[in-house]
Amino acid sequence: MRHRRLVRSGLSLSEIGFGGAQIGNLYRVTGDDEADGAVLAAWEAGVRYFDTAPHYGLGLSERRLGRVLRGLPRADYVVSTKVGRLLVPAGDAGPDPEGFAVTADVRRVRDYSREGVLRSLESSLERLGLDSIDIALIHDPDDHAREALEEAAPALSALRDQGVIRAYGVGMNQSALPTRFVREADLDVVMLAGRYTLLEQPALEDLLPAAQERGVGVIVAGVFNSGLLARPRPEAGATYDYAEAPAGLLDRARRIAEVCAQHGTTLPAAAQAFALRHPAVVSEVLGLRNRHQVEEGADRYRHGVPDALWHELHDLNLLAGQVVP
Repeated sequence: MRHRRLVRSGLSLSEIGFGGAQIGNLYRVTGDDEADGAVLAAWEAGVRYFDTAPHYGLGLSERRLGRVLRGLPRADYVVSTKVGRLLVPAGDAGPDPEGFAVTADVRRVRDYSREGVLRSLESSLERLGLDSIDIALIHDPDDHAREALEEAAPALSALRDQGVIRAYGVGMNQSALPTRFVREADLDVVMLAGRYTLLEQPALEDLLPAAQERGVGVIVAGVFNSGLLARPRPEAGATYDYAEAPAGLLDRARRIAEVCAQHGTTLPAAAQAFALRHPAVVSEVLGLRNRHQVEEGADRYRHGVPDALWHELHDLNLLAGQVVP
């Protein structure tokens, strides 16, 4: 597994990162043994970057990830978690309303204040059972940009300067607001979900050039567009941005899949390989639930895809921007 370095902090991230939403019971229950097996399989495959968040399973992902990481050499891996959603006691415990198959004995409260950041990190350290967090990401501040820029970002910058964390950034599902963070805050990294994929590349117009200019690393997540690119042949009803994919995007994904097959590879393999081609990208986070998914992702990484594929997709107007050497 190759590594890439964050310019500002010097942190080294494995090119494939472990995304912890799935082991937080995203959409369905995942057993403890299955979750532990996924984290250990990632370690065995050479993954040394692990990402989680309080949002993922109302703390379940952090607890599970920390349980395994505590048994591994701390100096050998990088872990990130997120701030912006505090977990506070809920009045009545019921099903989680935000897509995780857990009992909601706590609820999420948006808080991007300095105090909220400090409370969030302290609670995350308790759940993880670790003595430090390497990267703190401001999580989904779409409707809280002012507070995040004026309070969360300076608070994290101060914690980095004090050595409490080693780097900080922002994680979002859009490219416009993270570009503003790159230009206005002193951050190290952006985690971008779904907006720089084999299917669509709006981040080529704003975030990626700005990140290169400022020396900010980009971690790409959501490379399968929440499901549409996850199968060799996209089927009717495939999801895009967590809803049923529009007909036009489904057709485009199928056309790309046909070209992939002609080059002896698959749509998921190409989707996984695509993001790492951009020089601003330092890692690609895959959501992983079990050992099988980890081994499948590692196998795609090892085998790669032929360069001729990118040329043909570009010539057929199925791929935009900076892909041809």
